[in-house]
Amino acid sequence: MANWLQKQWVAYSLWYLLLIPLSWLFGGITFLRKLLYKIAFLKSVRLPVPVIVVGNINVGGTGKTPLVIWLAEQLQLAGYTPGVISRGYGGNSKEVQAVFANSNPAQVGDEPVLIAKRIRCPVFIGANRIEAAEALLLRHPECNVIISDDGLQHYRLQRDVEIVVFDGVKGFGNGALLPAGPLRESKVRLKTVDAIVSNGEVTNSHAGLKADNLKVIQMNLQSGRFYNLLDNQQQSDASAFSNQKVLAIAGIGNPERFFQQLRKLGLSFDAHSYADHHAFQWQDFESVAADIVLMTEKDAVKCQAFAQSNFWVLPVHAVINNDLIAIVLNKLNMRK
Repeated sequence: MANWLQKQWVAYSLWYLLLIPLSWLFGGITFLRKLLYKIAFLKSVRLPVPVIVVGNINVGGTGKTPLVIWLAEQLQLAGYTPGVISRGYGGNSKEVQAVFANSNPAQVGDEPVLIAKRIRCPVFIGANRIEAAEALLLRHPECNVIISDDGLQHYRLQRDVEIVVFDGVKGFGNGALLPAGPLRESKVRLKTVDAIVSNGEVTNSHAGLKADNLKVIQMNLQSGRFYNLLDNQQQSDASAFSNQKVLAIAGIGNPERFFQQLRKLGLSFDAHSYADHHAFQWQDFESVAADIVLMTEKDAVKCQAFAQSNFWVLPVHAVINNDLIAIVLNKLNMRK
């Protein structure tokens, strides 16, 4: 159903005409809700430390997690002690809790576990982001900045920096609000944020950012060496898989991006894509006859419990120019 909807959101179909009245209603409710927070009719909360929100105006994955990891690392280099909060999407836990590298992604979500694996800073999840942030600061009073993974529309939490990420290939679809299109908020919202980051080069003509005179900072995902999921001390280059039967799997927002990375490395493979945040189980691999199974780090955290010797992971690292961290640090300095 999700894949079908995304296909409808690319252009103006019959479904667009049928659903556009609901989009107008959705837009009206969104505008009113935001206005009520702006005039303080609805109460918002300001934390004792600055808050950076990394979010999107689209539904679906856009590449927020690599950016959150990059941002936490850059802040540490700048002398800050960041903490990360997340709703824990994909996990079944509704309670506030700390996330560690060995946490169960079925409970806390795959992205928070990946963040906890990659960076040395506290990670907390909770359906209530404010409670998650307060619990993090109580447990880790040394943290002097909070990064919220998603939550751009969570206006109850006041923020000092807003960063929007979007997929450079998918753009903003047909530009319509839910349910006729993929947008949670109108593209006008982009004019009010502090930074706009594209995951990859902007190739979708519907993005329309240049026409709106909006500056976009490009993020590229640079792949590292493959590592074995059963024994992460084992590393390998793509050339080691060239004469073997390879299956590539991806349960992320844009699986094709992962498959393209593998092709650029010179690999030939069968590809199998799943819905974003797919809860992998050992049964998914029961009939797999491939010599090598390749996956993303986000999927790997859900396959760790039943890892086999032929499971290999391709890590990626965000590469972003210095403009973004300069914007963030300038905003943080204004809070002091």
